[in-house]
Amino acid sequence: MIRRTRGDGAGVDVAAQAGALTQALDAGGHRLDVAAARRARTLVGKVDERVRLSADHTVVALAGATGSGKSSLFNALTRLDIATVGARRPTTSVASACVWGAEGADALLEWLGVPRQHRVSRESALDAGDDDLHGLVLLDLPDHDSTEVAHRLEVDRLVELVDVLVWVTDPQKYADAAMHRRYLARLAGHDAVVVVVLNHADRLAPKELIACLRDLERLLVADGLTGVEVVATSAATGVGVVGLRQLLAGAVGRRTAWRERLAADLHAAARELRHDVSDSEADPSRLAEQTGLVDALADAAGVETVVRAVERDHVRRATAAAGWPVTRWAGRLTPDPLRRLRLGRSGSGHEDDGVDLAGALQRSSLPAPTPAQRSRVEIATRRVADAAADGLPDRWADAVRAAAQPAPDDLADALDQAVVQVDLTARRPLWWRVVGALQVLLAVAAVVGLVWLVALAVMGWLRLPEPSTPSLGPLPWPTLLLVGGLLLGFVIGVVVRAVARSSGRRRAAQVRRGLRDAVAAVGRQQVLGPVEQVLADHRATREALARVTP
Repeated sequence: MIRRTRGDGAGVDVAAQAGALTQALDAGGHRLDVAAARRARTLVGKVDERVRLSADHTVVALAGATGSGKSSLFNALTRLDIATVGARRPTTSVASACVWGAEGADALLEWLGVPRQHRVSRESALDAGDDDLHGLVLLDLPDHDSTEVAHRLEVDRLVELVDVLVWVTDPQKYADAAMHRRYLARLAGHDAVVVVVLNHADRLAPKELIACLRDLERLLVADGLTGVEVVATSAATGVGVVGLRQLLAGAVGRRTAWRERLAADLHAAARELRHDVSDSEADPSRLAEQTGLVDALADAAGVETVVRAVERDHVRRATAAAGWPVTRWAGRLTPDPLRRLRLGRSGSGHEDDGVDLAGALQRSSLPAPTPAQRSRVEIATRRVADAAADGLPDRWADAVRAAAQPAPDDLADALDQAVVQVDLTARRPLWWRVVGALQVLLAVAAVVGLVWLVALAVMGWLRLPEPSTPSLGPLPWPTLLLVGGLLLGFVIGVVVRAVARSSGRRRAAQVRRGLRDAVAAVGRQQVLGPVEQVLADHRATREALARVTP
């Protein structure tokens, strides 16, 4: 109520609150109620305009029904015969204005839409007693229950623009449902800038007046106006007019009513939008682990197929580099498991040494996801959506579910490209080269021993004198070279295969981690990222609205 000095919005930066409301509207977008968002954006425009206009003037409007005595009260307050009084109101659909201190008020009156011919200025020497009202712009609005639609529209427009609203009623119409439902109930929370006047108080006996005022206050509490000032007046006898003038003078003197009204409007808009926002949102960092999304995507991407191929390829490469030379040729007949999947190799057939040669646009030959794998992915994405949407209003929940459902073909392509671009082959270990060189030496030794023995056999067959054959103990060197080279080469080959299998499993585990990381990145980009963006928008909307509401 305007007589109080608490002024809920007196110290509020309404421009900052309007900015916060704009941020909430931008972040919420189509997830907010369309009608409420449209009203809020209109309000932001109103705030911008009112802040730009005169802060030295306070706009007070007298509103009421036909026959409530509103115009008589307007004349009594202005001490001028400005408004036409009577049961038959003028046909004009615009308001009349009386301005105490018109300097600087023109732009404000233009914004209010008051024509110049409907303005009266109190600037003469005869107005010296009204210094306490300097800065007051008093409007007499058309009747809100007029049969003329233009009149009602003008009332609706100005009720949204004025700083202080004085609603004038009478003992016959104070309980009018249309007045309470259409106007007063919509001003809930605006107690600081609303005054309700029960006019024609002279027509009631004292006890009847008290009962009527109590009933009116009860109705106002039901409307949400728990602290609004209720004044009994009589324009005919002058009862209560002086008190009402003092209330207006207090509002004018503080020069904060316009800010209080805007703050109340912003709070009301934020509270209305707050119904479309939850008190919290899910933690996006836990969605993947809670829903098994990465496991489902890894299964659909064929990660385990690739891991097994990497392990077999590692053993094959180790055997080819450091295995028994006698059986190496057999390894060349074994299909390259990675090349069959078009992974980890260039088209030339040369092995890479740790460099990913697969082009970004190259596709693998991995089998397409099976219906069961696709179904598992759909279930996982649905779990992500359900976990993220838990507790959110319907529009936000629908937005989360839509964000968590990428196109199946796009997701499959992204998974395939993620697998293709992972480095699947490791550089050849040094021990492969060392053991490979040793195997070559043993093979050469075996060949030398074989040639030596063959030469000795030929010379014996030809009965040529045999040269002395050196020996190591009981074993001649040719036999030792042949048998030792073959036997040691075979044993080393068996050890190489066993070590290669062990290191292949370790390499496969590393590749599995890399592939899962790549698949997880796809999940973040295709599923979690869009969901997290919706949750971030929800958080931004909620926090921005919290900066608006007290």
